[in-house]
Amino acid sequence: MPYLIDGHNLIGAMADISLADPQDEERLLRRLAAYFHRAGTRAHVYFDRRAPGARKTFRHGPLEVHFVASPRTADQAIARHLQRLGREAGNWTVVSTDHAVRAAARKAGARLLTSQAFASRLSQSATTAGMEKPPAPASSEELDRWMRLFKTREEEED
Repeated sequence: MPYLIDGHNLIGAMADISLADPQDEERLLRRLAAYFHRAGTRAHVYFDRRAPGARKTFRHGPLEVHFVASPRTADQAIARHLQRLGREAGNWTVVSTDHAVRAAARKAGARLLTSQAFASRLSQSATTAGMEKPPAPASSEELDRWMRLFKTREEEED
């Protein structure tokens, strides 16, 4: 299921990314790209305040990133995206805590996740992804060696 994400709204819900950080968008995009790559799905991320001369839209792995220029807002761009989707909007999840974005998502029939709930998913996913792999199962030779060792100890105890 693809996602529409209110980028700055999500950053505001993240424990380890601050809107005051000049690299906040880049940090979020790296995190989202890893998450959606593992999930095998895609997302469109919308941000307000496109800098003059900056690219309006670009791809970053499974993400399509949109910087919206004033006087339009990311909220308006998300609502417009939902309108363009029509009936397909029901197959999308919108991530935002903004009332206007959530109202547009409900009207379009999209699924909703609060930014806080999705931030929690991102944190859990990052923790899980960073965990070490479990050890490989024992080979048949190693298993035989352990069985012989335990059998020998049982015989000694009798």
